[in-house]
Amino acid sequence: MRKWLTRSILLYFVYGLAVYWYLFIFSGSSVPAPYEGTSADPATFMTGRELVLSQEYSTIRNFLYFVTIPFEWFLLFVFMITGFSRKMQDWSNATSKIFSFQSAIYFFWLSLFISILSFPVDMIGYQLSKMYHITTQSFSAWMKDQLIDFWVNYLLMTVIIIVLYWLIKRFEKRWWLYAWFLSIPFSLFLMFFQPVVIDPLYNDFYPLQNKELEEKILELADQANIPAEHVYEVNMSEKTNALNAYVTGIGSNSRIVLWDTTLTRLSEEEILFIMAHEMGHYVMNHIYVGIAGYLLLSLVGLFLIDKLMRLFIKRNGKFLKIRSMKELPSFPLFLLLLGVLTFASSPLSNTVARYQEKSADMYAIEMTGNHEAAIQSFQELSRAGLSQVNPPTLVKIFRYTHPTMLERILYLEEHKKTE
Repeated sequence: MRKWLTRSILLYFVYGLAVYWYLFIFSGSSVPAPYEGTSADPATFMTGRELVLSQEYSTIRNFLYFVTIPFEWFLLFVFMITGFSRKMQDWSNATSKIFSFQSAIYFFWLSLFISILSFPVDMIGYQLSKMYHITTQSFSAWMKDQLIDFWVNYLLMTVIIIVLYWLIKRFEKRWWLYAWFLSIPFSLFLMFFQPVVIDPLYNDFYPLQNKELEEKILELADQANIPAEHVYEVNMSEKTNALNAYVTGIGSNSRIVLWDTTLTRLSEEEILFIMAHEMGHYVMNHIYVGIAGYLLLSLVGLFLIDKLMRLFIKRNGKFLKIRSMKELPSFPLFLLLLGVLTFASSPLSNTVARYQEKSADMYAIEMTGNHEAAIQSFQELSRAGLSQVNPPTLVKIFRYTHPTMLERILYLEEHKKTE
């Protein structure tokens, strides 16, 4: 066990050095020479200090992202090989004889220890955002959100783990298929449930207070044949200086949401472009395409997890302290494989998401016809979030669900020339 731990730590250290070299030394984020001095060049809309801060902040944040993901996998690996996962099952068995309660107790301990061990990394992320004035949230308010996250995730995952292991025990060969079937209504229920129950736990949502602006947004919605009655505003200025707007939910609970920071920092024309972009997602059914894509990937993922868990337990079950897939100590292996497969599939899912975002951008510019407002909104989004206009390639591939700001501004400029 010591040998494996030593090797794992050494491998993680080498990985961290490679990530550091790539982000801090090898990669650059300057715009290509042909685009210097254009509206896509951050030097034309950011001050010298903002340019330095955006480079520092984005690079450190990307570094934390890439080194944090394998850290979570490492914790799950350590829980298995040290026998700690089995020890947590012993605690749950000693507390209750009912399997559902045993599962809830086991997952509480697992969640608690992962949260405690991950807290320093989360704290670094919070302090980083605070230092660069992205986060405006007090430490106590941030901790409140962390506790809400813990309990919401715990309750949802407890339901999942109880059902999952019941299926594994009842249908050992085809559990993954039945789990996938059940994930369909569960996912749809969560999407319907989240805007009205989960999201308000974190922030206050209310109809847009600027009624003149709301009327103009609803006029755009009417042009797009969207049956919208309200645009919602959320008080994110209590937490951040960043800007955002999004569509959430499905059916009667679907909402178009504007952060109040967006309302403060963008002009009316820029906000209308952003809203037309969100309406583009609705008109082109991107939410439902996203659901279909998620379900397809989850089917493949569950099938692969089943095969890989069987292989690892057969070959290394003694080392991992796992005797069977049917027992709770195998759950860290399930989570580890899920995390690895999710990360591995992110380039594909991000590529699809970027295509959808570009389609929504083009829909918005066709609807509003205001290229200057569109370009200025992207420039302000970059300034407010201190984000890189032209991030390193691997960052784009693994992190960006939207085209880079360089790409978005350039294709708007090209569209303007064709008119």
